[in-house]
Amino acid sequence: MLKTTTFRQLRTLQTVARVGSISGAALELHLTQPAVSLQISLLGEAAGTPLLRRVGREVQLTAAGEVMARYANEILSLWNEAGEEVAALRGELGGTLRIGAITTAEYLVPPLLVRFTKERPGVKLQFRIGNRDDIVRMLATNEIDLAIMGRQPRELRTSAAAFAKHPMAFVASPTHPLMRAKHIGLTDLEAANLLVRERGSGTRVAIEGLFKEAGLKLHAASELSSNEAIKQLVEAELGVAFLSLHACALEIKAGLLATLPVPSTPIERAWHVVHMSERRLPQVATAFREFLVQSGAAVAGVTSPPEMPKARAGRKAQKG
Repeated sequence: MLKTTTFRQLRTLQTVARVGSISGAALELHLTQPAVSLQISLLGEAAGTPLLRRVGREVQLTAAGEVMARYANEILSLWNEAGEEVAALRGELGGTLRIGAITTAEYLVPPLLVRFTKERPGVKLQFRIGNRDDIVRMLATNEIDLAIMGRQPRELRTSAAAFAKHPMAFVASPTHPLMRAKHIGLTDLEAANLLVRERGSGTRVAIEGLFKEAGLKLHAASELSSNEAIKQLVEAELGVAFLSLHACALEIKAGLLATLPVPSTPIERAWHVVHMSERRLPQVATAFREFLVQSGAAVAGVTSPPEMPKARAGRKAQKG
């Protein structure tokens, strides 16, 4: 039935399924829209059933299309692995490193990728960034091989390895009135317009735990899904925030933000590299995972929290 199927057809279906449109797939594959439609049509003829259906101006995968897209991912992944295995026999490490990271880790991962690929010029990158739900979905659908996140997802069967520390703390503008306070409690932070990330994010889980340990319920003034938006609001003294110190390391170094001396902070968790337990990792992904575990913390300079504002070290003693 599928003897006439080509890798080009599978790759086209894979791309349409991922981007969600014929036009988007055409742009990514450098093809015309009729050419993309033709490839999908030929694959549907080989399968004996349509793979797409039109819903208004958009297209959706049919049930058969979803099945074919899933197997297309697996077939193309195996084919790529075959090429990598052959390259390894020649003493080369190549292929595409498909990695995803939650938004907070986008500040952490690039230096790691630079060091890894600099020593391995044959490696190409496919780096995806998204919120936690996005990254979990990409793992489940085989769009990425590795994920960088704080907490291992419970909804999937995954393996995780910690490779670096992840400090989180309350931050504010250096000129914020709370910076001059001798003692800061959690209720003081709420009264100062507390900004937090969305539910389910690592920093949100951490701050909720901090309030729970103190016998309090978190009452945040605003909930945002963007670290950048939160930082800009805090810099403008429109509130204080609880953030990953990796996400605001540059702003702290530049004196735009500073850590608030709140008892029991920074909170320290760990960054993990995660992959699906039952899925065989390509050699390049295995190599990067080993690189992270062995050298990740040292390369990224995160064996301890990012540089604290030493100019304000006098307040550090007030932390307790």
